[in-house]
Amino acid sequence: MNLLNSDHFWQFACTLYAKPDQQTTLLALQNQQGKNVNLCLLLLYLDSLNLSINTQQLNELTQVVSEFDTYALQPLRAARSYLKANQNTISDYATIRAELLSAELKLEKQQQHMLIEAVNEFELIQHAEPNNIELYMKAT
Repeated sequence: MNLLNSDHFWQFACTLYAKPDQQTTLLALQNQQGKNVNLCLLLLYLDSLNLSINTQQLNELTQVVSEFDTYALQPLRAARSYLKANQNTISDYATIRAELLSAELKLEKQQQHMLIEAVNEFELIQHAEPNNIELYMKAT
């Protein structure tokens, strides 16, 4: 059993996401290839710790994020997008946008916590140069 910490993962993710071009790359994976940003970040985190997952574990992690994406994150993103497109007709748009972004960030953090809980149940393999993200990119 691993004892990865969701707060450490959150800090890793925030640091990585803030690097130049990372946000653009990750959002392109999400919007064009249907990949989950938090799962991508987790796989990069595991790579940084020299820990490998296998295909079955990847499938389990995909299941972990799938329902939460469908029922929590995607509807919030859709609402934010709709409001942005119609911001000229929305009174107090800036405040509403800020509150939605804050809620989305809390949901993202919750999803990361869910991923860490799942990974902590896995038997991970120590590997000198893991490439978990490549495994995910090859998955359909």
